[in-house]
Amino acid sequence: MFTFNENSFIMKLYHFSLLFCSLLLVSCNQKKETHTLKGNSSNEFVLSFGSCNNQNIPNTMWSEILKNKPDVFVWGGDIIYSDTYDMKFMKKNFEQQKNDSAYQNFIKQIPILGTWDDHDYGINDGGIEYSKKDSVQQIFLDFFDVDTNDKRRKQQGIYYAEKIELGKNSINIILLDTRYFRTELAYDISGMKRYTPNKYGKGSMLGEKQWTWLENELKNSKANFNVIVSSIQFLSYEHGFESWGNMPHEVGKLKMIIGNSKAKGVIILSGDRHIAEISKDTINGLNYPLIDITSSGLTHSYSSYSGETNKYRVSNVVADKNFGILKFDFEKSKVKMEIRGENNQLFESFTQKY
Repeated sequence: MFTFNENSFIMKLYHFSLLFCSLLLVSCNQKKETHTLKGNSSNEFVLSFGSCNNQNIPNTMWSEILKNKPDVFVWGGDIIYSDTYDMKFMKKNFEQQKNDSAYQNFIKQIPILGTWDDHDYGINDGGIEYSKKDSVQQIFLDFFDVDTNDKRRKQQGIYYAEKIELGKNSINIILLDTRYFRTELAYDISGMKRYTPNKYGKGSMLGEKQWTWLENELKNSKANFNVIVSSIQFLSYEHGFESWGNMPHEVGKLKMIIGNSKAKGVIILSGDRHIAEISKDTINGLNYPLIDITSSGLTHSYSSYSGETNKYRVSNVVADKNFGILKFDFEKSKVKMEIRGENNQLFESFTQKY
């Protein structure tokens, strides 16, 4: 015979209500990583990007970038220049950039993504050894208004991927962290260059967890295009400054992962150098070339540039202030890559079919 126990029923109902509310709260607070952004048309998407922005120098590029009607802007690193161990000073510099009137006008119109490089990380050419990296990570995420429940708030490093869906088409933007885990570089004792390549197999650019994450991100991607954002150059390395070429085994590893993944339309964006150029190489396993397009810098450039070797270069080097524009044509499966500058001047253009 069934006996109704009112107290027992009420307690069970109470616990169920608490569980339901908790699940609802978690669901509401979770940040979705798939966004729908409106392109210029159903078959086109415009990505703008740039790097090396000194917060103490007026940035005249924001209005020029807007002339290209971008659907998103991607910071390639050095959002500010703040080499310091003083976190109050670091936060002040990020807030100065964030509150800049021209930048405020820009971000009200354009979604923003980004990674860091050495000067907004906190130390010139810095890597894993920088003791304030965890503190800067939170300040950096505050700059982007990243939700307190976002996984980047708890993980080591700021690496992150954002899938942008446009109807039946999509772009996966993969933002690498080439600072948090990067181990020691080898100085060139001859004095001819700043760095010389590490002994093959020595050192890590991304760290074990980030490498695993990146491999899965590419392998599982169904996007039409996969844009990898690396603060430092990937293909160009002969200059002897910071680049992936300082760890040749890591270059080989990334090429192998890209080739094995069969990911569509992989493109690398880079900054750091205070110049702009476009490089191209063939990768085993890919039926299209790998492009590394470098854009740097937004407020200052390598104006005394007199030449350097890059066997992969397919454009002229731009030593004026600049920004990058990528125009994705989904219907024709091609990308027009542009380097532009003040007055929206077109310096270089390169189109790749995928």
